Amino acid sequence: MAVSRTGQPPGIDELLERVRADYRRIEAREAYEAAQAGDALLVDIRYAALRDRDGLIPGALVIERNELEWRLDPRGSHRVPEATGHDRHIVVICNEGYASSLAAASLHQLGLHRATDLVGGFQAWKAAGLPVVPEPA
Repeated sequence: MAVSRTGQPPGIDELLERVRADYRRIEAREAYEAAQAGDALLVDIRYAALRDRDGLIPGALVIERNELEWRLDPRGSHRVPEATGHDRHIVVICNEGYASSLAAASLHQLGLHRATDLVGGFQAWKAAGLPVVPEPA
């Protein structure tokens, strides 16, 4: 079990600080440009109600959080076709950039060393004026 600076299990804020120290997070504009250039796979882990409410990022792969590791493990039997290798640059996107940090850390544990997450999540993407489309019915 991990221990915090106080000798107790870490709280969520300390845990986020620790996992984020292991990789470089990405801003919305940089993620957009990387995806447009074909250099990054955007993965939206928001649950359906948020996608229904706010829409989708065009071209982002939707994988809900509870399936993420199974779908993106390049050696897994349930992987998506986009899970082509451990060198794939994956940008995980949640609603505000918290759950995605933990998800990116989990992908690192699977050997996906270029996994990162979007600072501010979908809300930062939308605030930056980047493309959003309604979720198909």
